[in-house]
Amino acid sequence: MRLKAARTQARMTQRELAEPRYTKAYISALEKGLIKPSLAALRYLARRLGTVPEAFLADPDTQWQRIDAELRLAAGDWQSAADRFRAILETEIEGAGRGLSLLGLAEASYRLGHGREVIRLATEARQLLVAANRPAEARRAAYWLAAGHHATDDPARARMLYEELLAQLGSDADPELRVRVLIALATVVTNGGEPLTAIALLEEARSLGADLDDRRRATLLHSLAQSYRMSGDFEGAVRTGIESVALFRAIDARAEVGLTENELALSYLAIDHLRDAERHARAARVQLERDGDPFRMTHLADTEARIALARGDLDEAAASAELAARLAQASGNSKGLVDALLTVARTARRRADREAAVSALQRAAETAADGPPARLRAVLTEWSEVAAETGDHSTAYELTKRALALG
Repeated sequence: MRLKAARTQARMTQRELAEPRYTKAYISALEKGLIKPSLAALRYLARRLGTVPEAFLADPDTQWQRIDAELRLAAGDWQSAADRFRAILETEIEGAGRGLSLLGLAEASYRLGHGREVIRLATEARQLLVAANRPAEARRAAYWLAAGHHATDDPARARMLYEELLAQLGSDADPELRVRVLIALATVVTNGGEPLTAIALLEEARSLGADLDDRRRATLLHSLAQSYRMSGDFEGAVRTGIESVALFRAIDARAEVGLTENELALSYLAIDHLRDAERHARAARVQLERDGDPFRMTHLADTEARIALARGDLDEAAASAELAARLAQASGNSKGLVDALLTVARTARRRADREAAVSALQRAAETAADGPPARLRAVLTEWSEVAAETGDHSTAYELTKRALALG
């Protein structure tokens, strides 16, 4: 890199260039070529030195192509970024160059919803980057590998990888990556039924003071909104959800706007504000229908079913919950399938149709068996209540005992 020459020309010391975001040791390692900067670091250092990121690149041709692809990632142009990374990979067939391009393609693939492809790409990228002695980039590859496992509903593997990454990130590591890992781990932990632990992780992310862009701040706030809702702090959930939606709208992140609007609908539903819940669910549908992603639409259909159930419209509740279950099945969304089947069962209970309720709960229990314990515990608890309502107390007792054994 040409960082040292630019710094010297600007008459800045390593400490002056680094602070307040980085450390002198980090700048020293960059200048010696011991580590490579992230895109965020490149942009930060370029701003400090009054230049542009590509001015630091030793190989403008190949490296600039990669920077161009990464800038497209930062701008949210996922498909274009993926196409450019694939073009680079046609010429870079080995070593660190291939690893870096695979890393970028892994992120683009994740954004495009190709979870299994992310696992393949990130696995190879990490292997190449470790072999090339590029620990910073290898950690980023591990981050996307964990994200791929989470996207394909393997939360246990994702959590293990995120926790390993946190342990590896020392004081001189890129603070942006630490924030990203904390946010991602919090999402996994929240879905695993530990919202208070997730809130602690997210507050740590907030306290790090990293120079987050709008997308990252919006993502952090969305995660906080979800964790607050699951912990019962609905005021906090609504407040952070509204902030998150505003930031996502500012960067035209439509899918994320839709998901956060759906989160707000659930928060308002929890406090019986049905009109507000319906309003946010409608706003979510406007955004999510544009992409037609069945994985995301699963959660919205289930939210609409829950709202209809709260309103007493059992026909609409049943239809929306069944739609959510079909979408979940088609997209491999096991969490969404369990949630939808729980709503099917609750609607059947309101109709006094015990047979339909038990059938849905049996299917939900089978689906939840390989997921987080909290997910199966919710199913077994609901099932025990159905059994108790019909006087089958022995079955209710056994189901309750199984639920309690899950912690």
